[in-house]
Amino acid sequence: MVSNEVTVNNLRVDTLAFDKETGSLVVIEYKNTKSFSVVDQGIAYLSNMLNNKAEFILEYNENKQKTLTRTDVDWSQSRVVFVSPYYSTYQREAINFKDLPIELWQIKKLENNLIFVNQVNIANPTESFKKISPRDKRVDAVKKEIKVYTENHHLENKPDQIKELYQQIKDYALSLDDAINIKATKVYVSFRYNKRIIFDLTPFMSKIKMWLNRSAGTLKDDKGVFRDVSETGHWGNGDYEAVVEDDKNIEYIFSHIKETYRIMEGTND
Repeated sequence: MVSNEVTVNNLRVDTLAFDKETGSLVVIEYKNTKSFSVVDQGIAYLSNMLNNKAEFILEYNENKQKTLTRTDVDWSQSRVVFVSPYYSTYQREAINFKDLPIELWQIKKLENNLIFVNQVNIANPTESFKKISPRDKRVDAVKKEIKVYTENHHLENKPDQIKELYQQIKDYALSLDDAINIKATKVYVSFRYNKRIIFDLTPFMSKIKMWLNRSAGTLKDDKGVFRDVSETGHWGNGDYEAVVEDDKNIEYIFSHIKETYRIMEGTND
């Protein structure tokens, strides 16, 4: 978190946060009513941020006591997150676009003062909000600068062999647990269990690079498939990288994916 109740250009933001993984600023809004437009308000917040970058950077620097410049921020991955105990059917359907930089999270208070937070998922979106949104200066600014990345972004124009290899890895990872989900960023696709990253991967034209989220010295790699990149610059999370060109070692790689998932799950099975 950067700060709460930030006012820029007469528009107040409940919470301003910084996503270290994507290097982007995130606006978080808390709601206790169904009577608001998630799209209109979300676009307004994003437009305000993009048109007042210096003010948001200043807010970050003053609160975090760090020096962040406009070029340090990936503005293309900015997004708005709404948090509310309930959403109407209309609000849920309003975000049913494949590239809308707005998320809905539902929060519930359970017994023993436990808090449950869950993202409202979109059901197979195919339409782009960039094509059907009306002409509006705020919408145009968001369309021009912000991009929501998907699996298709990484697989577009890749050979069938790479797409099939990616699908093999994906199918295996998702078969481990219903709680495992996928999040695409600008440079890689993450496979996560309860928000914790198991591994990241990036498809290239002739190979897939994978980064297993394990700390250096914690992986027993008898075949030498993984490389310790803890002292080397790399895109994904974790200290072990594998280059996958075919399915020769795929079962071996799967075993380490499962082992990493089991560690995160908290079992030794």
